[in-house]
Amino acid sequence: MAAWGKTLDPTGKTGIRFLGDPSGKFAETLDLRFDSAAVFGNSRSKRYALVIEDGKVKSAHVEPDNTGVNESAAEKVLG
Repeated sequence: MAAWGKTLDPTGKTGIRFLGDPSGKFAETLDLRFDSAAVFGNSRSKRYALVIEDGKVKSAHVEPDNTGVNESAAEKVLG
């Protein structure tokens, strides 16, 4: 995630935070995990983006097929 942040926001001025979830606990808490054991050997996080303002989720953009890049694309998330 740090590499994405450096590439997409090299000056750090956008206010966007790029956060990882290596244990999957955050995604599990939000019910954003799916069973991918047949392919990856474990469960994985769905692809999603959250817009958070003042510590509250303003909008959630979750891919319906778990892996696509349509609903969570920057153009849709940032409008």
